[in-house]
Amino acid sequence: MDLQIIQPFLDSWLQATRVDVARYVTFAVGVWFTLWVLLAAPLASRKIRGERPPARQLLMEFACSIRSIMIFSTVGLLTFSLFRAGLMPGPYIARELGPVWFWSSLVLMIIGHDAWFYWTHRLIHDRRLFRAFHRRHHRSHNPSPFTAYSFDLGEAAINALFVPLWMMIVPTQWPVAGLFMLHQIVRNTLGHSGYELFPARKDGRPLLPWLTTVTHHDLHHAQAGYNYGLYFTWWDRLMGTEHPDYLAKFAAVTARKQRATSSPSPA
Repeated sequence: MDLQIIQPFLDSWLQATRVDVARYVTFAVGVWFTLWVLLAAPLASRKIRGERPPARQLLMEFACSIRSIMIFSTVGLLTFSLFRAGLMPGPYIARELGPVWFWSSLVLMIIGHDAWFYWTHRLIHDRRLFRAFHRRHHRSHNPSPFTAYSFDLGEAAINALFVPLWMMIVPTQWPVAGLFMLHQIVRNTLGHSGYELFPARKDGRPLLPWLTTVTHHDLHHAQAGYNYGLYFTWWDRLMGTEHPDYLAKFAAVTARKQRATSSPSPA
């Protein structure tokens, strides 16, 4: 095949990979350095588990995440090729629908991805699929921010397919897809951070109960079979897959902070 034909696609793939790697490194390293180094002492009471994963685990997670990003970029290139070939007119349609649809489509995309993630996540927890699709991610029994994209090849492909499927069905501008990816990596790295960052009410329940907290996903890594949701708790509650000790665990973690701040100072 003529190199002149291949080169533009290769350049696009490399550019997409660089962007995705930069985004992953920025947030994975940023969350790790901020929470595990700079704020480790003031946030010690919000650390969900006492022990930290070994450095070897972090390096393996990083390497597997880079591999996943290569799969994301490949699927992204195929998606953009469909667009350039005129087979995916959604971005043009979405642009004509104006700014209200711009932000509405972003909200809908996040909600749609949460549903996609919940049901595909449950699917690959089936014992017939787990080893091939999801074992790599659960080797991070005690997760870190670097766990965000630490997937087996099949799981990486499943996660990558959401964006093209969504954009072929729902008119969505490319900048919306970019904002969606930004939201996704922020929630993903924070969700694996090991520190409970979400606020609690006075009774110990989450202040925003429809959002998954760090404790919510940490329990999934500690005991697979519960808490499949990514951004929202809706599906887990509706389908009866929320961990029975979730609210008690969240209250216990956040109460440590409250006790520390409310205890009287020595005279």
